Amino acid sequence: MVRKYQRIVVKVGSNVLARPDGTLDVTRLSALVDQIAALRHAGMEVILISSGAVACGRSMLKHSRQVALTRLDAVQERQLYSSVGQARLINRYYDLFHDHGIVVGQVLTMKECFASRSLYLNQRNCMQVMLEQGVLPIVNENDTVSVTELMFTDNDELSGLIASMMDAQALVILTNVDGIFTAPPGSPGASLIPVVRPEDDLSGYISTVRSGFGRGGMMTKSSISRKVAAEGTEVIIANGKREQVLLQLLLQEHAEAECPCTRFLPSSSSVSPIKKWMAHSAGFAKGALQLHADAVQALNGPKAVSLLPVGIVAVVGEFEKDDLVRLLSPEGVVVGLGRTAYSAEEVRSLLGRHGCKPVVHYDYLYWEDC
Repeated sequence: MVRKYQRIVVKVGSNVLARPDGTLDVTRLSALVDQIAALRHAGMEVILISSGAVACGRSMLKHSRQVALTRLDAVQERQLYSSVGQARLINRYYDLFHDHGIVVGQVLTMKECFASRSLYLNQRNCMQVMLEQGVLPIVNENDTVSVTELMFTDNDELSGLIASMMDAQALVILTNVDGIFTAPPGSPGASLIPVVRPEDDLSGYISTVRSGFGRGGMMTKSSISRKVAAEGTEVIIANGKREQVLLQLLLQEHAEAECPCTRFLPSSSSVSPIKKWMAHSAGFAKGALQLHADAVQALNGPKAVSLLPVGIVAVVGEFEKDDLVRLLSPEGVVVGLGRTAYSAEEVRSLLGRHGCKPVVHYDYLYWEDC
């Protein structure tokens, strides 16, 4: 077998693993495991981001005579189903991969674990060791303890962060449609968009409707895909219910079997590891710096430029040295993110001054267009 990639991340959505009644589709799960095993045996490193814990828990409790379900709110229901289902789901994966001679390891994470650089690197090192030792990481959000306002939008967001963190060559997002269409799939005139280039605008095509069992929709998938592709990782959105979909997408000898999908072409420019982390960390910014129009123009130019005090017109909120801050245009639009070399109080004292050290050095500055 000839592989196309060395390291890939595969995200399997709830709408792929759940039956119409919301319970786990074990047959589909088994078929996907067979394909991932084939990729592993072809020499690829695979990281699996798997939804399905809630569906698995729903299956178990629906048929249990020992549990009398009372009225629960949405958060309580999700926590209950995921706590019961995650244990069962990982056991399913363990048994299915064991039949292929593959050892799996469970990684349960939360959004807070990506807030600091040290926690981020700790997770990266953990999964790097797993891959080096031949263990297949299976990642999911720890829904039982995640705080609602700090939960990932869905596992699409998590998969993008993992693909970026682990320097994957490709991220495959499996959903219940063939990719992104020019109109809702099945409607008159709807056609699949096979390739998305960095300069393409999809805003007129993206539906905001979410899937029946997941938390995300095509809007999230498109946004995450564009961001990850800008960091140099190819992103493929495809139908996880299509037979042999992973083999057709990822192995050369299956390439003649045309597999419909949407591919986000990766940027050819390199992005440093620190900027990859920052690209996904806007939610953890402690404050903001409003920039002068000239500073925005300079930072958005072709040269490597740091942000100096003279380019800042206002400080928003409070933050300390080394915190992440949002960078705002004169109109208040977020245009980037930076790790500040000063506290908010210190920056205020330096506003408009020349001859000072950078507030945000270029190495720690992420621009939305970069």
